[in-house]
Amino acid sequence: MTLLEPHRVGEPVGHCRTAVTVAPDELPAHADALLGAGFRVASIAGHDDGEALRAVYLFTAAAPDRRVELHVPLDPVRPRVPSLAGISFPAGRFEREMRDLFGIVPDGHPLSRRLVRHFHWPKGWYPMLDDAGDPPAFGDTDGPYPFRSVEGPGVYEIPVGPVHAGMIEPGHFRFSVVGETILNLKARLWFVHRGIEKLFQGRPAAGGLELAERVSGDTSVGHALAFCQAVEDAQGLIVGEDAQRVRAVLLELERLYNHVTDLGALCNDVGHGILNAHAQRIREQLLRLNDHVTGHRLLRGAIHPGGATIHQLPDLARLRAIAADVAEVVALALGHSVVRDRFTGTAVLTRQQALDLGVLGYVARASGLITDARHDHPVLVSQAARTHAHTAGDVLARFVVRAEEITASVEIITALVERLDGRLGATEAPAACGTPAAHRSGVGVVEGWRGTIVHRVELAPDGLLSRVKIVDPSFFNWPALPVALADTIVPDFPLVNKSFNLSYAGNDL
Repeated sequence: MTLLEPHRVGEPVGHCRTAVTVAPDELPAHADALLGAGFRVASIAGHDDGEALRAVYLFTAAAPDRRVELHVPLDPVRPRVPSLAGISFPAGRFEREMRDLFGIVPDGHPLSRRLVRHFHWPKGWYPMLDDAGDPPAFGDTDGPYPFRSVEGPGVYEIPVGPVHAGMIEPGHFRFSVVGETILNLKARLWFVHRGIEKLFQGRPAAGGLELAERVSGDTSVGHALAFCQAVEDAQGLIVGEDAQRVRAVLLELERLYNHVTDLGALCNDVGHGILNAHAQRIREQLLRLNDHVTGHRLLRGAIHPGGATIHQLPDLARLRAIAADVAEVVALALGHSVVRDRFTGTAVLTRQQALDLGVLGYVARASGLITDARHDHPVLVSQAARTHAHTAGDVLARFVVRAEEITASVEIITALVERLDGRLGATEAPAACGTPAAHRSGVGVVEGWRGTIVHRVELAPDGLLSRVKIVDPSFFNWPALPVALADTIVPDFPLVNKSFNLSYAGNDL
């Protein structure tokens, strides 16, 4: 079977997107052909269509922007699909998530243990099914989580979490160590599954925006924009260029305050607290700038389906002064021998490892991969793919990539604001494009500050949301943390963890 045979060419269903329905036994061949053609697995989701179940596989590719969906109808009594874990590591994780939430079994999956499923969920209860009802009382459990056991002379375990100091969200880390050297680390997440995707169901499209902004608190713009793009794709709306420019400005402002925060925290983790204090001072300036632009320090409420609404454009002189301040902090950090020594060569994620795991964002770029939705899936005129000076995949590379992206973000904002020339981009009415179908779907792809965010929505004939699938880059990047930590030392864990800075909330939906 060749990719999308001539008699089954994908039907155009949205922006740069086609869809084709395939039988379960045809799925592996289609998926393998797409992966071989340079596509990546962007999302896999279960769907309860009432009388039947369905799995939707979304593949994306760049240069040019292409998106292909494989829809697989399933037997509701015995829903099974052939596993793609052997040809795609991310696909294997999506399959485990789909099994735990919908009961769709990936046949031939090499790792059968649960991923999302809580210890106390009764067997046979799948919360995303339409008839799941309210969470039942605790029932028969699947037993304790089967952590990998490492044995040998001098080997011992260090359990950390899931309860942590401060306001960090829950996650359990099981270290197998000899001396201080980490032999194996298992990160166990999904302690606070919120059921946020199901909360979208039955809401009007605009009514899902507040939920999208709160998927992960530090990524309000990224998730709101991906959700709005998906809704606009489903409804056939065309957003004016000025509104798109305003949205891009907001996306870069979000990138700025988060990257600055991480630069300071990384310095703090190697004992350079004064640089962290300065970074947090700069972060406060950026949060105040956000408030002046949008009326909210975390930029909430500015983006909505069809456009964006802001109070004023950012002050470019103020922004340039902040960029110079950041550059001084970075120079002091990289000029300090202790900081450089602790960063250099620590927790290396090689380019091949990053490629195999499918990592995204600055983690991928620090390992030499050029992946960025701003040029892979552009909304405005495509930006050139950026290369970075440090791509060794260590903590130093992840630090420098952030610093370089701060400089780039200021340049992007400056160019966009100058192009807007005082226009706020909110007065343009979105234009309808095409005739809406009875059932509509849409996809949004955005380069959030952590990496590529994907939202896929389906609208019922009455216009209400029937399904929202959310993919935060942390879902792809969490498996890379234990890989990078192999053969490092336990005291480096806080530093390495911060160099990845992954979202628990974005992962545990």
